[in-house]
Formats: sequence, C-alpha cells, structure tokens
Amino acid sequence: MNHPSPLRRLLTIHLPALLIVLLSIGPFAWLALTALTPSAEISARGVSLSPAVWSLENFNRLLLHTSFTGNMGHSLIVAAGTVVLGLLVSVTAAYSLSRFRFPSRKLLMLQFLLVNMFPVVLLILPLFIIMRWLGILDTHLALILANATVAIPFAVWMLTSYVDAIPRSLDEAAMIDGCSRLQALRRVVLPLALPGIISTGIYIFITAWNEYLYALTLTGRNVRTVTVAIQTLIGEFQIEWGLLAAGGIVGALPVVLLFLIVQRRLVGGLTQGAVKG
Repeated sequence: MNHPSPLRRLLTIHLPALLIVLLSIGPFAWLALTALTPSAEISARGVSLSPAVWSLENFNRLLLHTSFTGNMGHSLIVAAGTVVLGLLVSVTAAYSLSRFRFPSRKLLMLQFLLVNMFPVVLLILPLFIIMRWLGILDTHLALILANATVAIPFAVWMLTSYVDAIPRSLDEAAMIDGCSRLQALRRVVLPLALPGIISTGIYIFITAWNEYLYALTLTGRNVRTVTVAIQTLIGEFQIEWGLLAAGGIVGALPVVLLFLIVQRRLVGGLTQGAVKG
C-alpha cells in the first residue's frame, strides 16, 4: 500500500485545510480585534493588532451606556417562547404523522415543505395585519408567533424522521401494559427521540435569536431584540465600528454558550441511540 509523501500531504491536505480554517475564523477574529480596539484608535489608525492597545472600552459603553442588556432580555424571551411553542407543536405533529395513517397525510407533509420555499418577506404583510387585528403588535407574543410560522414546518419534518426510526412495537407494548397514547408518547417516544428534540430546539432557538425582519417590522420601542438593537448602533453620519463589533460578539454569546452546554448531552444521546442490545 503506497503512502503519500509528507510533501504531498502538506500540499494536498494540510494547506487546503488550513486555508479553509483561516477563511472561516478570519472574520470572527477581525470582529474580536475591532471590539477590543478603542474607538479613538480605530478612527486614527484602524484596527490594532497590538495587545498593548486593546481595552474593554467598547464593551463597557455597550453594556453600561446603552439598553443592550434589556434588548438581550427581549431576545431571550422571544427565543425561549418560540422553542416552547415550536417543540410543543412539532413533537405532537411529528408523532401523529409518524404513527397514524389518514387521508391527505402526504399532502399535509408536502405543505409543510412548501412553506419553507416561500421567502420570509412575503409573510410580513399578512402577519402584520393579523397581529394588528389581534392587538399584539410590539409584544413578545407577536414575535413568538411569527417566528413559529417559520420554525415549525422544518421542525416537523426533522422530528418526523426521528420518530419514524423508533419502532412502533415499543408504543404498542407500552399501551398493552396500560399506558394511554399520550403516556406512551411521554414515557417511551420522547426519551428515545431526545437527541432529535434537543437538536430541533437548538435550531429553533438560533433561528429565533438571529431573526431580524420580523423583529424590525412587528415591534417598536417596547420590544426591541438584539438584531434590531445592533442595527440601531449604525448612525446616519457615523458608524461606531468598535461598538458595533462589541454588540455582535455579546449578541452571539448566548447561542454559543447554549451549544456548548447541550453539545455533550446531544452527542451522548446520539451515541447511545447508535448501540443496539
């Protein structure tokens, strides 16, 4: 068996991989450097690569002299509410679509798929009219419902495949032992589908946290999420690049921390599900 020479591995594997990593990490590293460089230094000389110049001035201004922490609270409420509503609807819908056979089932699944093919901007006007008619504009509930319209169709498709992989005989055995259909779902299906539920919840949370168009259209001064708050840092005649970069880093931290916390449990659940007794 012929092994490639070290020079060939360097040129064909290591250097291309290093280039891909640099292209992926480069923008985030530059964002961090911009956030650590004081605004006066950025205006005078640009982004500094010297640690002696770095400071937390932009982060202090962002957290102490703006309403950014309150905006993060609004985003957290909206994202968490969307996860709860999205999983509640998606899990029950996925179980029904997986376990029951009824007329127009395939057509219903196709409709869930077609919803994701329409641009989000097409739904803004109907949602705005509905929210105004309900009197919930500029509230957390309006954003939760709007984000759920985008998250639920994909989540149903995603969870249906997980539930399909769970044998129906487990449900039947649980019901023979005295469980109702809902008890079989709660005690048998949900624990086995937990990796899929966690990954779907992460997807819904990230989608709701990063959503901008609905947050800009359906809210005003009472409810302003992180994405809209970052946009307001761009002035008409001047852009505070350091403040803007600090807002981007702080706004991304909750999503990063959530993934780091859930990652071990997600990987562990997938590994357990791959082993059959």
